[in-house]
Formats: sequence, structure tokens, C-alpha cells
Amino acid sequence: MGRSTEGFSAKEQMSHIKAFLFDLDGTLVQTERLKALSYAKAAQALAPERIVESEVLEAFKSVVGRSRMEVATQLMTQFELAEAAKSQMDAHAAGSAVEAFINIRLGFYGRMIDDPLVIQKSMWPHNIAQLYNAVAAGYKTGLATMSHRPQAARVLEVLGLTKCFDFTATRDDVEQGKPDPEIYHLVSNALEVNPEACLVFEDSVSGVAAARAAGMHVIAVSTPFTKKTLEEAKLIPAEQLIHDPEALPGLVERMVNKPSELAA
Repeated sequence: MGRSTEGFSAKEQMSHIKAFLFDLDGTLVQTERLKALSYAKAAQALAPERIVESEVLEAFKSVVGRSRMEVATQLMTQFELAEAAKSQMDAHAAGSAVEAFINIRLGFYGRMIDDPLVIQKSMWPHNIAQLYNAVAAGYKTGLATMSHRPQAARVLEVLGLTKCFDFTATRDDVEQGKPDPEIYHLVSNALEVNPEACLVFEDSVSGVAAARAAGMHVIAVSTPFTKKTLEEAKLIPAEQLIHDPEALPGLVERMVNKPSELAA
């Protein structure tokens, strides 16, 4: 991992920010779009006569960033899939209806991310650029994702980002998912950096809430799935919510230089 100062000025190197922490899905890569589509396809497989793909995609926006179990439970309830999922328990080696729904959905998602081109075409270059800059400048880096480790590892490997992180935490490493701050506390402790010295990049309400609850500085970079909910939640000052990727470098520079002037 490079330790030059390329990407940040000498003044920035003296800032109070010591670590850059990143979410994965929706932040570094558009896998939230792929996940939403996999849930829609699973719902249609269970109830093809009445499930409309666009409706499931829209419903997914309210649960972006939540754990797999929470998302599946919410969507299964909202679209009344319990009975259909229950009938598939044996076929999908599931102990419950929601587990059957999850297993069906994982089949679709797995086939998507098996294709490296799908992942490569889904990356968010503006956020990945901030990761590269942080690595080059010698900041500590961490990943805090609600994806489970096998899926997260696959995405990082395809994008060549595995070695960019000093520590990676997944849903498998914590008892409570976002918006609980547990995963961010885990990462900051592993990096031996105080929460107030961490700058977090997130894309969802639950992720922003988790980072804020951990006492960290946050930049929210919206996606088509999270723009509306982030605006409505008002968890951070408007200037820390980015819709235009071109505005991101300037905000990062301001927060690295003067984090005390912005909300943690």
C-alpha cells in the first residue's frame, strides 16, 4: 500500500482526520442496484402473477443499507410472500419462509456477481478515487459493510480493492447491523483511531445513522436509491450530503482540513 502524499496537500496531512472509512454497497460499487434487482426477481419467482419488478425496486429504497434479514422480512411482508416462500422451504433447504426467500434471492444475486464485468461496470469511480487518495496519502483505511464476507470479498477482489483496506468488517463480524454503530466501533478500534478522527463515506440513511451514532464525521454520497431518503432524514448538514460527484473532492478537502466546523 502506497504511503506518498499524492492526492492531499501537506496541510491536509496535519488534520485531525486519521482514518477514512467506507461503506461498500452503494458507496464504492452499485451493488445496491444489483441487490434490489435480485430481490425483485426472487419476489417474482414466488408470485409471478402479481409482482411487478418496479414496485419491488421502489420498496427497496426504504430498506437500503439494512441487514439481509431485515430487508427480506420487510419485503416479504409488504408483498405478502410468506405463504409462497413457505412452500419453497424444502426445495431451498430453508428453516423458515424468510430464509427460503433469502436463498432464492441469493441465487439470483450470486449469478450476477459471478460475472466480473457486471461488478466492474457497477463501480462508483468518484468514491473509489477518494479511497485511492487516502491510501496514497498514508491515512488508515477501513471498510464497514452490511454484506456478508463471501459476497464482499468477491466484489473487492474483482475491483482490485482488497489490499486498499487496513481492516475490513462485514455483517458476519457484528451482532447488530446498521444503523447500530457497532460495526463502526469495531473498525475504529481495530485501526486504533478515535471515532472523532474518522471520516466516513456512506450512501444510505442507515449507514449515515450508524456513523453518526459512532461519533464520526460523515459524508453521504447519494445514489438513485437513496437520494430521497437521505434528503428527508436530515441526519447531517446539507453541505455534507453530495448529489453531484464533482462536488465531492472539495467537500473532502474542507472536512479533512477543518472537521471541527462540520457535524460528527
